[in-house]
Amino acid sequence: MPNALAGETSPYLLQHRENPVDWMPWGAEALARARDLDRPLLVSIGYSACHWCHVMERESFENAEIAALMNKHFVCVKVDREERPDVDAIYMEAVQAMTGHGGWPLNVFLTPEQVPFYAGTYFPPEQRHGMPSWPMVLGGVAKAWEQQREEIRQQSAAMIARLSGAAVLTASQQPLDASTLEEAVAKLRANFDSINGGWGDAPKFPAASAIEFLLRRGESAMALQALRSMASGGINDQIGGGFARYSVDAAWTVPHFEKMLYDNALLARAYLHGWQVSGDEILRRTAEETLDWVLREMTGPEGGFYSALDADSEGVEGKFYVWDLDELRAVLGDDADIAVRWLGASEQGNFEGLNILESRGAEPEPDVREAIRRTLLEARAARVRPGLDDKRLCAWNALMISALAEAGAALERQDYLDAAGRCADFLLETMRDADSHLLRTYNAGRAKLNAYLEDHAFLVEALLALYEATFEPRWFHAARGTADTMIVRFADTDRGGFFQTSDDHEQLVARRKDLDDNPIPSGSSSAAVGLLRLAALTGEEPYERHARGVLALVAEIAPRHPQSFGHALQALDFHLAAVREVALVGDDTSELARVVRGAFRPHVVLAGGDGSAANGIALLQGRAPIDGHPAAYVCERFSCRRPVTAAGDLEALITSSS
Repeated sequence: MPNALAGETSPYLLQHRENPVDWMPWGAEALARARDLDRPLLVSIGYSACHWCHVMERESFENAEIAALMNKHFVCVKVDREERPDVDAIYMEAVQAMTGHGGWPLNVFLTPEQVPFYAGTYFPPEQRHGMPSWPMVLGGVAKAWEQQREEIRQQSAAMIARLSGAAVLTASQQPLDASTLEEAVAKLRANFDSINGGWGDAPKFPAASAIEFLLRRGESAMALQALRSMASGGINDQIGGGFARYSVDAAWTVPHFEKMLYDNALLARAYLHGWQVSGDEILRRTAEETLDWVLREMTGPEGGFYSALDADSEGVEGKFYVWDLDELRAVLGDDADIAVRWLGASEQGNFEGLNILESRGAEPEPDVREAIRRTLLEARAARVRPGLDDKRLCAWNALMISALAEAGAALERQDYLDAAGRCADFLLETMRDADSHLLRTYNAGRAKLNAYLEDHAFLVEALLALYEATFEPRWFHAARGTADTMIVRFADTDRGGFFQTSDDHEQLVARRKDLDDNPIPSGSSSAAVGLLRLAALTGEEPYERHARGVLALVAEIAPRHPQSFGHALQALDFHLAAVREVALVGDDTSELARVVRGAFRPHVVLAGGDGSAANGIALLQGRAPIDGHPAAYVCERFSCRRPVTAAGDLEALITSSS
């Protein structure tokens, strides 16, 4: 008989609806039940593409005897960490404090007042490798609650203080200056893997935000090596496009095969910018192949983007992606020898006797390369596909809008711009509640859950990118309206910065601030970037002031940990730069716009119109064509140079001003 998860829309929660565990979703009903019974909450947190989450489900949550033990002693709650980042962040902080490490599945035991008192990650069904079994943990925690519950409750105050995290940080009083950025670059240089590209050892994650920061600072060597190394490695799907979440080795060969929407949005932009900086066509092609994969395989019928592809198919990690050498030869026929050399396939393979394809060898001519990819993609399509997490998350969709908008403008791909606009319409129109507040998640025709800071902040950035790519005023006004709402509902007027949750969010054991840009930008960093760009387009100081509040909170810690604060460092770089505001006016500004959009110009904001009306956009106010010709105005803090009408003059003006 299905448990209480049967009515949910999260694919991760629905995976557990037939478990014999009496799972409940996080919410008022589960919390009330724990209080009424004075019974601990067992909160198990994961996500649909999590390999070890699936393992623990098969081993323990589907086991009737273990489930009976869970049901007897606890109120059991399942949480999709992607839907509820607030709950996940609080209890990930707890498990790290208690054990020194974290990860998913995250299993945490709470008092009925939501305070954690024991936590861990994966537990096997029987003792193994020095790990206690899950039944042992359940029995031990149940006994502790029975015999020591008052003592456990007495420790709650100290734990609650710990869980507040960055919300108790005090803003730095030191001036924001470029020495912070130079220190961050030096730290990245010291930790760079000059052999394999990237930072750190295994497992190795794509540090998209750090790469973007380096490109903005003109430190292209490290950034480009990292991009090229990942593009040629197994972490990049050489056949279908798209990146896996991380590499289990230092050389980017063996991925953890799940594909996340957010990684691919961030990496597509990084590859686009890497191409703009270097002219390297491999980087451009990688950006396009990544975005083409999203449009082909990750797009819902309403225009939203799905969240993830699982690592597993048929219960085996990576089975969908790996190849036996004989199979490759049989599928490719006459092209087999060329493909085997290019993709590095061998008899012994590089992954459990099979081959993860890499682009390490001599690359074929473009038409041959594409023919090989097409053939292998068609053959692979006949396999059992990995599981799809088809929920649409506002924040992750906004990241993809930004990538598609920038790439569409720079590469003149109308299909990218159309997809970005359609998704933006979906978020703005469908993902709303009765009070027009933004919602977090959508699936099966239902949008629900209060949106978080990151949903609002990423959407501000996305809508501004879409406006700059299309000059459609509605995107600018939607960005501004979203930013104003974000400030009202999330800003911390006492300490500066923004809370992760809105002022009308359900009350949790702590109200936190989200500052860490790993693996995706924090809502705080994104808010700073979006508000600074909005200030440059509007000239309105309050936007800049709220952004400075975020930067003051991270100014001292960010340069010491640049891999974890890459987006915040981008915001600080923009804040300290001589930002140029470019206004284009005229009936056809495409030639002038091509100059601005075609290059990597991180310290430029762009507005455009036909000159008949400013449409409420301050940068266009009073700007007009020159003698009937489209004109470009290059300004700094709304003080403008003499307008120009020729593309070459605009290029020279922007270049000399940067």
